[in-house]
Amino acid sequence: MLEIRDLTVEASGRTVLNGVNLTIKDGEKVLLLGPNGSGKSSLMQTIMGNPSYKVTSGSIIFNGIDITGMSPEERARMGIGIIFQIPPKIKGVKLLDLIQKVAGMKGIDIAEIRRKAEELRISHLLERDINVGFSGGEMKKAELLLMLSQRPKLALIDEIDSGVDVESMEHVGSSLNEVLLPDISAILVTHTGYISRYVDANIAYVMLNGKIVCSGDPNSILDNIRRRGFEGCVECKRAIL
Repeated sequence: MLEIRDLTVEASGRTVLNGVNLTIKDGEKVLLLGPNGSGKSSLMQTIMGNPSYKVTSGSIIFNGIDITGMSPEERARMGIGIIFQIPPKIKGVKLLDLIQKVAGMKGIDIAEIRRKAEELRISHLLERDINVGFSGGEMKKAELLLMLSQRPKLALIDEIDSGVDVESMEHVGSSLNEVLLPDISAILVTHTGYISRYVDANIAYVMLNGKIVCSGDPNSILDNIRRRGFEGCVECKRAIL
């Protein structure tokens, strides 16, 4: 599904990823952990093709195709979708209009999306400009609704558990499992691990200073982080895949 080979990336004149290697199989759900500034979001943006992130060495292979030089639009058409940590505000474009366009391309009944909007309690946002005046939790729900309409093969989910209250997280977690069907692969970025209550991840990776320093069973990794902090993960480098 996805293979990242010796990936080094620069953004704003500094190195944000340094020799990252990562492989994700079909249907595999991966937790990507690490403190703020460790490179998690930079990796997600690079996989999605954000031009602000320049690949200086290494490659990104998706379903056997080198996508390193492809645009975000090309990657989206191939089946890569993203939920941003801080979603962009788009004035003049209603949330429903974008959802209808995306859902129509996938042959998804818009009535199904409307029902999901009701479950997420964001029906009132459908006729509003995308993310303009939305709360943090509303933005996350709107992003999730867009991903439901896209039905990606690879879902990049960046800190969906941050800035969301407990009640809203119950709805988000339930809907997220509708996105992450058994055949869909996913990378779920988190620094709290809270999302692991809702998603049964296969493996966890820990990033520090732009590198993957640890990997292993998600529950074991999370327990180690709670007891010893992220720096304690450096000692498990031998487990890196």
